[in-house]
Amino acid sequence: FEEGSTGDNLPTFTLPKAELQNGVPLIDVLIKTGWATSKGEAKRLIEGGGAKINDVVVSNVNEVVRSNGADIKLSAGKKRHALIKIT
Repeated sequence: FEEGSTGDNLPTFTLPKAELQNGVPLIDVLIKTGWATSKGEAKRLIEGGGAKINDVVVSNVNEVVRSNGADIKLSAGKKRHALIKIT
């Protein structure tokens, strides 16, 4: 995974496809994964450039996570990575 691939040993979280079609605020996803304990902490993580969706840095605290059915790679900082599975 450190070489940029998505390893099989990544923590995995699931979100309903219907929920992601409508969009889920990134702040809420960070709380659901446990990488932020509050909306303020999630906001600081995003503002500091520590949040990535599919290896793209997110700087907008109002970012909404959407999916057309494909799994999403979520990163918080340099060492926390997870795969969001769509159910």
